[in-house]
Amino acid sequence: MTYTTLIADTPALGVTRLRMSRPDEMNTLSLEFLDEFDRAIDAAVAARTRVLVVTGTDRAFCAGAHLKYFAGKDRIFTERFDTRDRYFERIARLFDKVEAIGIPVIAAVNGYAMGGGFELALACDFRILATTAKVGLPEAKLGATPGAGGVQKLARHIGRGKALEWIMLARHVDAAEANAAGLATRVVAPETLEAATLELARELMSLSPQALAQCKTSIHLSGDVDLRSARRFGVEALSALVGSADWLEGMSAFVEKRAPAFGPHERKS
Repeated sequence: MTYTTLIADTPALGVTRLRMSRPDEMNTLSLEFLDEFDRAIDAAVAARTRVLVVTGTDRAFCAGAHLKYFAGKDRIFTERFDTRDRYFERIARLFDKVEAIGIPVIAAVNGYAMGGGFELALACDFRILATTAKVGLPEAKLGATPGAGGVQKLARHIGRGKALEWIMLARHVDAAEANAAGLATRVVAPETLEAATLELARELMSLSPQALAQCKTSIHLSGDVDLRSARRFGVEALSALVGSADWLEGMSAFVEKRAPAFGPHERKS
């Protein structure tokens, strides 16, 4: 499948990489991109991808909303509810979809991840940052506020105090500070970003895809419900794996003292 705003490829068996490819616009979130990115996620899941990687091009991972929609000759959004329904809500739902799919998602942050671009990175399960990366939610400089989950996710990742600082001061945060705050899975030199991303992808692919899907769901659910409900879900998640192909392979491999060989399985997005 070909696209005009992104490039989809397979840098390693079992890995789908979606590279945002609008460098002249710093990979901002155009309406066309939202449509294509949504379809590309569906295609990756349908292809039984084991790991999904999201990255950018040149100086930008993604610079966020396409601000030309709101000012200048390309302005198309003027009414608040139309803007909400046709643009803001679409972005938020798409990022929810990234977070909800039952496979690991890695953000390989090559450069600027600002506003909606940072919210996209926060929706991913892992964030590998190049040392040249800058992240932030600087919407307050524009008379706006993050609306696609960034406020809530950032506060959960780094705590309310730091989130208040970064958001209310419209900070551009470098990779070292993001790492110190616990936001980065790892920080690497720009020239090793791809290799580090694939190394993490291979590590994930050595594990049970069915178990990883249950782990991911359990972790996200634990932040949304009370402790007892989350614990009860954990029992059900574990029980659902009993007798599955991955369960049988993992248990047999342990008894036989060998490395397990997990393969792709059907999963729901």
